[in-house]
Amino acid sequence: MNFKDYIKTHNILADGSFGTYYAEKYHTNEAPEYANIYHKDRVTNIHSSYLDAGANLIRTNTFATNTMSMQKDFSFVEDNIKEAVSLAKIAVKLSGKKDIFIAGDIGPVSTVSGVSNENLINEYFNIAKTFADEGIEIIQFETFMSLDVLADVIPKIKKELGLFIMVSFSVNQLGYSASGLSAKNLINDICAVDGVDAVGLNCGIGPYHMYNILEKIKLPEDKVLIAIPNAGYPVLTRNRMEFNSHPEYFAEKTKELLSLGADIIGGCCGTSPEFIKSLYDIMSMDIKADKKIRKADSADEKVSKKCGFLYDENGRKKDKKFIAVELIPPFNTDDEKLLESAHYLKNAGVDVLTFPDSPSGRTRVDSVLMAAKVYRETGIDVMPHVCCRDKNAFAMRAMFMGAKINDIKNFLIITGDPVPASARDLVKSVFNFSSVGLMKIAQEMNREVFNENPLNYGGAINQNLINLESIINTTKRKMDAGASFFLTQPVFSKEEADRLRKIKEETGACIFAGIMPLISRRNALFMKNEIAGINVTDEIVNRYPENGSKEDGEKVAVELAKEIISYIDDFADGYYFSFPFNRVYLLNRILG
Repeated sequence: MNFKDYIKTHNILADGSFGTYYAEKYHTNEAPEYANIYHKDRVTNIHSSYLDAGANLIRTNTFATNTMSMQKDFSFVEDNIKEAVSLAKIAVKLSGKKDIFIAGDIGPVSTVSGVSNENLINEYFNIAKTFADEGIEIIQFETFMSLDVLADVIPKIKKELGLFIMVSFSVNQLGYSASGLSAKNLINDICAVDGVDAVGLNCGIGPYHMYNILEKIKLPEDKVLIAIPNAGYPVLTRNRMEFNSHPEYFAEKTKELLSLGADIIGGCCGTSPEFIKSLYDIMSMDIKADKKIRKADSADEKVSKKCGFLYDENGRKKDKKFIAVELIPPFNTDDEKLLESAHYLKNAGVDVLTFPDSPSGRTRVDSVLMAAKVYRETGIDVMPHVCCRDKNAFAMRAMFMGAKINDIKNFLIITGDPVPASARDLVKSVFNFSSVGLMKIAQEMNREVFNENPLNYGGAINQNLINLESIINTTKRKMDAGASFFLTQPVFSKEEADRLRKIKEETGACIFAGIMPLISRRNALFMKNEIAGINVTDEIVNRYPENGSKEDGEKVAVELAKEIISYIDDFADGYYFSFPFNRVYLLNRILG
């Protein structure tokens, strides 16, 4: 009987941890995956021990078999996988048992080295293909903390290789992964990916917390459910991490997961054959346990993508263009000029003030704290920019909550500029995720924390990137992650306006088009030559007199801004002004 048919009528008992048991049994800190090549008898013995304990699903010793973890080329990875599969098959043959299954085990590929999404997708696919070529029909992606790359590679694996695909995530006791995403939404989101057959949790937590987390989730009825907890929680003993949990307690608590509808149970870190034997002894392997099946309910998962900026308190669309103006926080604590500008812009009828997050990687006053002070002193709506350069997932969540209790609910979420090369020896970038990843955290918090009064956030569009189709796809991804509006790079030509119009047509995004009234020839040359992502043409530079006065430069600036507005007025939902050198008084001349 194949695995897909077998699991319809039987619970599956998976094996326990390979890595922690290998380290304990052989007193080594060596990565166990190398044993597939150098200590083959050890691998076979561990598989055999789990099969003797009662497991009928073993996972290959390949959790970290990838080019990043092993620092080897893919030919070594391929050979390692082949040996791992061969050793697992030998153990199954030696057991003499029927209805024993082997799953190819795939752990996360590290992205610390800046591996591109395309390369990650290729590596995961090639790993899966190697398993398929060796006759493995089941693969498990385990201990993942998000599904960004999985969402791209799993449909390809299913379509081209036809494997049974299992995915399990690692979360903490509160039910959140290291990326800040909840178990609830990780499971619901992965279920929407074409090709996924089984979903669930493994690692990170013991059976007690895993039960509490899964018990609160509306589980899908059309997917196999995986529940593979740790033995418990480790303690540091003799410079080693050890688990003090008892097999009997683990077995009793893990068996309770069957009552939630778990189809596959087993053990992760800290478990050994003794744990699996205790679990086998108290569970029935013949008939599936009665399941409390819960249909996934996605109604409460839908967060409105309607841009609230464009509607009044009665839900009627406003009849004027939305106006956002950027004010750059100072390098020091002197905020007098910025506050003067904020008061001026409030009186000028501006809708929201935005504050960049240390642009170009140069330290300025914190964007959220600056926004909080401006809101407190003026009452005008504010929108701090938040980039991914400086904070991890925990700090980002804390920041959103701190901003919210200070009445800030609007954010521009961007990936952000890198740390300048001159400072990289002292300052390390975080980049825990891209802007889409941070949007997913905000989306998560809107569902879980801010349900009554959600955050309103948007993203950036750089219309000057070469591949327009890629820009459109990225915009759609951001909208799927909850972005309700977009601020663009400054527009300086009709061609750029046409590209934005196309993006609008293809996505339906709410677009606030960027307008930067350059105030002199020198300013135009600087933006042209020194600032990436902004396309100031020679034609624009030449419109400014070489030795013109301040008044001459401002006259051209106003004319240029009005010209840009004529290009974008038919499709833009609003304008996003950035005034060089704080010349905010030009706004009335432009819009007057």
